[in-house]
Amino acid sequence: MSYRPRHLEGVLAKALATFPVVVLTGARQTGKSTLARRVGRDDGRRYVTLDDLEMLERARQEPDALVRSADLLTLDEVQRAPDLLLAVKRAVDEDRRPGRFLLTGSANFLLLEQISETLAGRAVYLTLWPLTRREQLGLGRVGAWDELFVAEPVTWPDILRDTSADAPREPWQDLARRGGYPLPATALEDQEARDLWLDGYIQTYLERDLRQLSNVVSLIDFRRLMRAACLRLGNLLNQSKLGRDVGLAQSSVHGYLSLLEASYQLLRLPPYSVNRTKRLVKTPKLFWADAALALRLAGEADPRGAHLENLVLCDLLAWKGSRIDSPEVLYWRTTGQDEVDLLIEWRGRLLPIEVKATTRPRVSDIAGLRAFRAEYPDITLPGLLLHGGDDIEWLGDGILAAPWWWVI
Repeated sequence: MSYRPRHLEGVLAKALATFPVVVLTGARQTGKSTLARRVGRDDGRRYVTLDDLEMLERARQEPDALVRSADLLTLDEVQRAPDLLLAVKRAVDEDRRPGRFLLTGSANFLLLEQISETLAGRAVYLTLWPLTRREQLGLGRVGAWDELFVAEPVTWPDILRDTSADAPREPWQDLARRGGYPLPATALEDQEARDLWLDGYIQTYLERDLRQLSNVVSLIDFRRLMRAACLRLGNLLNQSKLGRDVGLAQSSVHGYLSLLEASYQLLRLPPYSVNRTKRLVKTPKLFWADAALALRLAGEADPRGAHLENLVLCDLLAWKGSRIDSPEVLYWRTTGQDEVDLLIEWRGRLLPIEVKATTRPRVSDIAGLRAFRAEYPDITLPGLLLHGGDDIEWLGDGILAAPWWWVI
């Protein structure tokens, strides 16, 4: 499998030149170890993985000695030895040179109860998401989100035409089935082989390794919950109803969903509100970090429109994670049921996005975008309707309908 450049490489290099500790997290098999090795290939950085049982034992028995074994050190899968973070903290408090430690982990340390040390004030946290479509093509980038915010809206069609020139059209269903994990996305051409890989991922990581992070009492219940969650892709997350549907107590549902979120599998998309506090208490929408894995967990052979929405969201998250001035990615819904699928809040501006699998978008498809622009006219850019067709055109005043593959 040949290496595909990652969009995060630039910000990772900048972070290592600025902070004494850089923490690179993300789901298993997204390419963290490969990226960490690549970043350290020219500076003599020592690489240690705690997947090695001997090194894991050393990390648990002699954390300070391991941390001081090299001037520049990469510690891979560090969540396996949480006490190692205390040793890193002690070392950094003695010597705060930038780039001393690159830590990787397959779980969000900030969401794990058993990890008390977060290296606050000493570390910057970056997330490596599965490969975007343009990373899979070897372009090392995400969609045209920067360009849309910088360019004058009247030039958007030309901008998108230029940025998509080396990212050719393909059926979005193929991208959804392929997913973004590097091996099945770039090295496995046969869908049966991809399905076998995904089954192995479910059995080894989701059903075995996650038990090291939390108490999964019943694998049958856990798998049933994952299946139900993936079948509700793009819907509001109602934990009580989800629990009733799968026969689990709400406390179990909450614990399992939190575990899936901490391991970068489940995504909660918060709602937009001018009052930022309300975003924390209102109901999020449920998505998955990889569309192909969501399909496999749900037992679905054919992707739905929600999977196209999921693909766009994942590209947005990869873009967001590479920005120092981190944008917000949200959705919008009113009590009157007006809705916008995705919303970017960045630099005082709002970009509303509607995603439709149809190949022939209609004026009726932009009702939510129109309602949003009417509600927030002073800070909203033109709306963007992403669809499965080939034509780009302005639908009404201030709403551009564009092929999805022109943008991500």
